[in-house]
Amino acid sequence: MSFLTATTEPQAAPTAPTRPHYRVTGRRVLRSEWAKLWSLRSTWITLALGLLFLLVFGLIVSWQFAAGNLDSDFDRSTAVDLSLFGVPFAQLALGVLGVLVTAGEYSTGMIRSTLAAVPRRLPVLWSKAALYGLVALAVGTVGAFVTFLVGGRLVSGTSAAQSLSDAGVARSLLGAGLYLGLVGVIGTGLGALLRSVAGGISVLVGTLILVPGLTSLLPSSWQENVSPYLPSNAGESMFALTHDSSTLSPGAGLAVFVGWTVLVLAGAAYRLKRNDV
Repeated sequence: MSFLTATTEPQAAPTAPTRPHYRVTGRRVLRSEWAKLWSLRSTWITLALGLLFLLVFGLIVSWQFAAGNLDSDFDRSTAVDLSLFGVPFAQLALGVLGVLVTAGEYSTGMIRSTLAAVPRRLPVLWSKAALYGLVALAVGTVGAFVTFLVGGRLVSGTSAAQSLSDAGVARSLLGAGLYLGLVGVIGTGLGALLRSVAGGISVLVGTLILVPGLTSLLPSSWQENVSPYLPSNAGESMFALTHDSSTLSPGAGLAVFVGWTVLVLAGAAYRLKRNDV
């Protein structure tokens, strides 16, 4: 009887598991970009090439100078000049990787997932630029100092001999590292601005290498007023040991090159904020 009159208690409907709420913070965006940067094989290869260019070209020129195999154009060279001979080659490797850091996501379509996770968009650009700029700065600075220390031993006893304690030497080596770090930031900005790997690399190479050569086509009065303010020439004055009336001082060169960097990042930020991916 109790079985017949027993009533069944209603069972509670199963509730869907609650999803954890994740807040987008600057630290988490940085960690995400850090993981993406080092997960790519191209990062390791290109950074190694940039460091290799600094070491190999600087040491080869130092060795050839010590052996007396260079022409008269190198007679007034110092150990700093010889050790930083590979900077123009290293800037290409580090700048190209900067383009790949941002434009590579557009070519693969991963940028959609990135911006879906970070709807405000701009923190992604700042994180990419800051992280890769610091990495390029570290690689450039370490490469410059190592090349100088080893190359200085090769040219010891010659007219180019210098020590790290000599006036301007440490400033030049640090300036070279800072220049390469800012080149990496410019590459990152160009990749985000143009959204094309080929386009970003073309503009980077043209700006740093081709444009300075084309200034020779300008009238001489124009050359004096334009040439020192070009990105590559302003950057070179950052780590040059000696200066003359046709070049900027290290501080002025830094200010001009930082201005170019800010201009590229501002353009990239504007397009990232205004245009759809």
